[in-house]
Amino acid sequence: MTSFSSSYDIGDPGKSGFAARILTWAGKGHAAACAMLLVLSLACFLPGFVSLQPMDRDEPRFAQATKQMLETGDLIDIRFQDEARHKKPVGIYWIQASVVAAAEFLGVSDARTTVSIYRIPSLFGALGTVFLTYWAALAFLGRRGAFLSAALMAASIILIVESKLAKTDAMLTLCSTAVLGGLARAYLGQGAAKLPVRTCLLFWGAMAAGILIKGPMVVMFAGLAALALSIKDRSAFWLTSLRLKPGLLAVAIIVLPWFVAIALKSHGEFFQASVGQDMLGKVGTAQKVHWAPPGFYLVAFFATFWPGAVLAAIAVPFAWKNRRIREIAFCLAWIIPSWIVFEAVPTKLPHYVMPLYPAIAILIVAGIGEGFVGPNRPLAKLASWLIPAIPLALGFGLAAAGWVLDRSIPYAGFVCLLLASAVAVWARNVFARGEVVRCVMISLAASVLVSIGVFGLTQPVLSSLKLSPRLAEAVKGMKCADPAVATLGYREPSLVFLVGTKLDMMDSALQTVEFLKAGGCRMAFVENRYEAEFHTEAERLGIKPVLVSHLAGFNINGGRRLDISVYVPPRTE
Repeated sequence: MTSFSSSYDIGDPGKSGFAARILTWAGKGHAAACAMLLVLSLACFLPGFVSLQPMDRDEPRFAQATKQMLETGDLIDIRFQDEARHKKPVGIYWIQASVVAAAEFLGVSDARTTVSIYRIPSLFGALGTVFLTYWAALAFLGRRGAFLSAALMAASIILIVESKLAKTDAMLTLCSTAVLGGLARAYLGQGAAKLPVRTCLLFWGAMAAGILIKGPMVVMFAGLAALALSIKDRSAFWLTSLRLKPGLLAVAIIVLPWFVAIALKSHGEFFQASVGQDMLGKVGTAQKVHWAPPGFYLVAFFATFWPGAVLAAIAVPFAWKNRRIREIAFCLAWIIPSWIVFEAVPTKLPHYVMPLYPAIAILIVAGIGEGFVGPNRPLAKLASWLIPAIPLALGFGLAAAGWVLDRSIPYAGFVCLLLASAVAVWARNVFARGEVVRCVMISLAASVLVSIGVFGLTQPVLSSLKLSPRLAEAVKGMKCADPAVATLGYREPSLVFLVGTKLDMMDSALQTVEFLKAGGCRMAFVENRYEAEFHTEAERLGIKPVLVSHLAGFNINGGRRLDISVYVPPRTE
């Protein structure tokens, strides 16, 4: 392979059939390709979108801080109850607040405590990531190849998960994909002419939005890629086609006002917390809870980028062999420098490397098109059994979890995941016959079934995992307008989001008993490890709290079983 151009496209997927017709439709025009990507994406992203409980701890922290913005009208400072939340910039909170305010304007009941409304920006972030992967891939591939690259992103487990969580990561990936897609056009054009205004607007607009959403991350992705390519070519002249001066000025005009405002309002504490504690804490040892050794992302990749991960591994020699070709070099520059940074940093979470996955998807499709990715490669047939392994492991793992936690098996989800495994085995067998494109298309169907099985059918019936929603229901059952609520032991952010900003986090059994002794419309949650002390203090103070209910469940965040008793004040005659 000595050349690589955007005129290249995926060939015939093999036997005539549904997969072949889809690729044929995708090649007819951008509208057809995007329509099919939309259908695939929604099929992957929507199952469980509404029924999934607020997932501790990050998601409800974001949602609660947004809720407090709406409650106080303060759009500058970011707070979780009385605690300053200065780890991330304000962008995602503004977007979420706009969506929730719009829902309230349209008459949606309980909009502020409905977490799925806060997730809408992430849903659109995931959809935007898919469409922008298609757009970015058009700089490297033809329509069918770009469609296949974007479809691999839509079907990836990590994007399916992040589309359902009210956090920053789906929107960050959208922004970074737009930025790197623009950077690719500048690099592949070799600075011969100015890029179209709309491309520059997308590039700089996404850069500014990315900074407001997650600080310097999008700058790192683009900056390391540009640095690596400029060193390779011994020239950075190609960057001039991005209209650097007006672009940088526009970014400054967009992002500086809030950064100046928060610096003044917090007296510099925002930068101390976000840079000194959050960012440098990840580099150092401050965030031990998410520590993992180098190589973590490489191992996790086979689950997070399923079903495309195995094909990516097979494509590695292809990418290295052709690393001097400009298109391949750009994809490698997009991936490798930032990946090394993430592996070197002690704090690791699977979604951190998600913005690098569009480039991996492009390399996979390029390798498939060149006939490199196939069963003839060393260990490829053996490795391809990982395609059905993931849904099979999920099926039996979740069935076991259902039995251990709730003494019941989620049969509907289990059957759906077994069906996904069967489809994945079919995809694997098609791969073994050398029909790689058809294998990818069948794998997409398996991914849809995995999403339905895990999030649409299994997750809703695992009641042990829904402690906070069940406790919130107990509060709603109180026959008073504005109950006071306290919790002892169980302190998850999801409980604050669902019960209310005024939720009292008690530090001792004495405080909890005194809270109930005040009488009136109030309720207290007491975790079982504090139960004996709670009753001792109640007896000492001469009151008899009334046990309303007892809830048992499993706290995912702490990884342990919990028993929580619900109390109200003694009844008065």
